[in-house]
Parts: sequence; C-alpha cells; structure tokens
Amino acid sequence: MMAILLEEDYEYPLPNLIAVKQIFDDLEIKDVENSTKAELRKEEIVQKIHPGDTVAIAVGSRGIQNLKEIVGILIQMVKSRGASPYIVSAMGSHGGGKEDGQRAVLAGYGITQESMGVPVITTTDVEEAGELPGGQKVYFDRAAAKADAIIVVNRIKLHTDFTGELQSGLCKMLVIGLGNQKGCSSIHEEDPENFAEIIEGAAKLILDKYPVIFGLGIIENAYDRTFHVEAVPSENLIEREKELVKVAKGKMPRLMVPDIDVLIVDEIGKNISGAGYDPNILGRSSVLKEYSLPIPNIKKMVLLNLTHESHGNGIGMGLFDVITKEVFKQLDYEAMYANALACKCIEDAKIPMIAVDKEEAVRAAIRCIRGADKENLKIVEIKNTLSLDKIWVSKRVLEDIRNNPKIEIEEEEIKL
Repeated sequence: MMAILLEEDYEYPLPNLIAVKQIFDDLEIKDVENSTKAELRKEEIVQKIHPGDTVAIAVGSRGIQNLKEIVGILIQMVKSRGASPYIVSAMGSHGGGKEDGQRAVLAGYGITQESMGVPVITTTDVEEAGELPGGQKVYFDRAAAKADAIIVVNRIKLHTDFTGELQSGLCKMLVIGLGNQKGCSSIHEEDPENFAEIIEGAAKLILDKYPVIFGLGIIENAYDRTFHVEAVPSENLIEREKELVKVAKGKMPRLMVPDIDVLIVDEIGKNISGAGYDPNILGRSSVLKEYSLPIPNIKKMVLLNLTHESHGNGIGMGLFDVITKEVFKQLDYEAMYANALACKCIEDAKIPMIAVDKEEAVRAAIRCIRGADKENLKIVEIKNTLSLDKIWVSKRVLEDIRNNPKIEIEEEEIKL
C-alpha cells in the first residue's frame, strides 16, 4: 500500500498515552461450578428431564466467560437424569449462516464433540414454526425441534441494535439464534424499534409449540466475569428475563471520558458483540436511535484489528473512520456480508479508509478533524468494548477525568 498522508502530517508529535483504571462494580460468582450446579438442582428444573429423553442444548456465538464449563456442567446434569443430550448451534446468521462456519465458531470457544462428549449439530435447516399477527414468519432449527426437550444457554445483556424490555438473551436465542439464517432474516425485516415486541411474540409462539423446558441465563459484570447464573423455567422465561435485563444493564461498563478527538479501538469481533462492538458504549450505530448508557462525544474512530474468534467477520468496521491494513487482510467477505444482509445493516460492512499502520491511521483521523488542536489532542485507546477497566488516554484527557472518584491514574505511559 502507498502512504496516504503528506509530509506535513508528520510534523507534529503524537502525545504519549497514560494508563487509567476505570473502577466498576466487581461483584462476581467465585465458584461458578457449584453455583451452576445449585441452579440445575432446583426442583422446578430437574423434574423437567426424564430418562430416555433426547435433549437439545442450544449454544450460540457469543464469547461468554466460563461458557465451556457451564455447558459441560449442564451436559453432565442431563446425563445424570438418564437423558441423552446433544448440542445445537444457535447463532442466526453468524458463522456465515453455514454448517461449517458455525461449527468453527463453537470450536473457537472449546465447544466440540470431543471436549463435550456429546454430538455437536450445526446444520442450519429450519422449519416454519408459525406466523405472528403482523404477518412475520417464525422459523425454528430442525435439529432442535426433533428433541424431546430443549434448553437454551446464553448471556443476558443490552442489545446493540434495539432497546426494550427484552434484549440480548434467552428469548432472542430462541427466535433468532435457533431461527438460523432464514429466521434471522425474517425477523430483521422489521423496524428495530419493534424488535423487542416481535421477539416477545415469537418467543411465546416457540415456547407454546416446542418442548423448551428452561433457559440458563448468564449475566457478566463490567469486567467480563460471571456475576449471575440462573436456570429459568420455560413457563416464566419471558417475564423473568425482562427482570434480568434490568440487572444486566446495571452491570455494564462504560467510557467515563466525556470528549474524545480520536478513539483507538484495538479490536472488534463477534465474540465481543453482535455488532462487533457495543454501540451503547461508543455511541455509533446504523440502527440505534437512542442509547442505554451515557456515551462520550467522539469525533473520529480508528480500528486496529479483528479478534481471532470472528473468523474474518468484520461486521461493525463500517462505522469506523479509519482501519489498518491488518483489519482489511483478515476479512472474510462471505461471512461478513451474510451477517450484514441478514441484519439489514449494510453500513456496518462498508470498508473505511485503510491505513498502513496504527500511526498512519491515527494521523489520518486527526487530519479529518476540523480545527484540531494538535498540541492538546484528546486521544483514548481501548482494547475492546468488553475490556474497559484499563484504558489509555492522552495528557489532555486527564484534565477532564482526574476528579472522577471512579478513575485511578496510573504511572504507566506508552508512546502512541
């Protein structure tokens, strides 16, 4: 690639970045194994599994802390009841919406037939489950539909594309995750403002028609660690999840910097968020019209890399101003475009300006800020929107945050 900047763009020094610690509520489950086992021993849960049952356990594409351990405990509990569990992928259009792609996504989280000791089925065949009053068709995974019982396992959190009482979690996994590519595309025909209502209606339809026995909901704290695990019976799934969404909102991290000239994001990815990053934290979205958290005023955003777990799906990069060639060379267009088309968010898959490296990307972003004060640049660097406990800021940013009691300024300093 040829350089995109002029010599004059290198005439001023970039500021060093200083390490800053953002302090969030760090309450977490210390013993995930025993907490999960206790939930699965509840009478209203354990009585739903019978000897000889085939049990489909739905696992998705999110990078959830302790996912492999929690799914493993669930499998052992099902086996102890004399039932025969198997895993089904529940990730909508992720993994390119294809069998091999979804198998690779699960394997990236350690979920394989060898590690789990049960079959892992990632076929994306669906059947029509029914139709909502508004005419929306609902589809359901055929491999899950064949089971005597179905269990969904997912993290409950704020969604990146819609707001409402139900967001990302168990109900959405039933409707979109287990709807595979076809079901995902059908639901995304709707205006995102109506998503929460559509998800609730479709989840109720699925719960009425299929043998979903319970959901295993996981909430993480701001440090991406397990805060809560709860087995929710199917008869109470929708209403209880609405309560758990409120709990999850209170555990979200955020950026405590009010104004940023250039935000550098080290990585985005499908294991971080369905949109690659969380718009509720950065305040950029092709879909959301309002955000659930306080957001900074960010002038330009730079992206340095994709997570390995994304397998080249760079969805979300289209909302950045500049990316590096490292991002560009990793792209799997088929997987990314399948995701963008299913979600009706082509903007998220657009390719921004491509820079040779980090320095060129940052300087290009600065070049595009009108009236930028190059001696007092407000630059912030984060790893991703899940890891916000330690961030890096320029000296000028410190003036805006040093009086915040939830901010600790550290001595560590790096060159940009």
